[in-house]
Amino acid sequence: MAAPMTADRMLTALRDEHLTVKEIRDWRHHNRNHKGPFSNVNGVMIHHTVTSGIEGTIKLCYDGDSSLPGPRCHGVIGKDGVVYMVGNGRTNHAGKGDDDVLQAVIEERPLPPRNELNTDGNARFYGFECENLGDGDDPWPEAQLEAIEKAAAAVCRVHGWHAASVIGHLEWQMGKIDPKGFTMAGMRERVGRRLAGPPSG
Repeated sequence: MAAPMTADRMLTALRDEHLTVKEIRDWRHHNRNHKGPFSNVNGVMIHHTVTSGIEGTIKLCYDGDSSLPGPRCHGVIGKDGVVYMVGNGRTNHAGKGDDDVLQAVIEERPLPPRNELNTDGNARFYGFECENLGDGDDPWPEAQLEAIEKAAAAVCRVHGWHAASVIGHLEWQMGKIDPKGFTMAGMRERVGRRLAGPPSG
């Protein structure tokens, strides 16, 4: 387990990885900490938004709605590869998941099938929502895939984690399919290659 990054440390880590980062409203103080802890983190979780259009996507992820209040993640990754920061602290992105999956992330070993909803993922994972309809047809531009890779690697570098600490929502929670359109195994390979060298563009 590790203490979460401060807002400034997160920005530095992302920019050191040569990402373009934009700060949205009062993201530094925007969180769900009143609902539970965000004091020990173990990994990074990747999602798709089921939205189209970056402005509406950012608004939804920042504000949420009556069914799921915001912030819904720490950063939104647009199709252009820009990372928009919308939350700092506990965010509403992971929900309940499987404690065996969490233990595998902690030990950085292959993930078991998820079959329980007994562990608070919002307390344990940084979350990146990625702008995509999630229908399997909406494309994932290379700029966006590279930004996902870089963002995940940036967080891993700070905490000394390997690529095995990066998972998809579908690997955490039963019934979830995100991210759809690329494989998390492939993304972990990309993150692993990036972590093998220094931060680069």
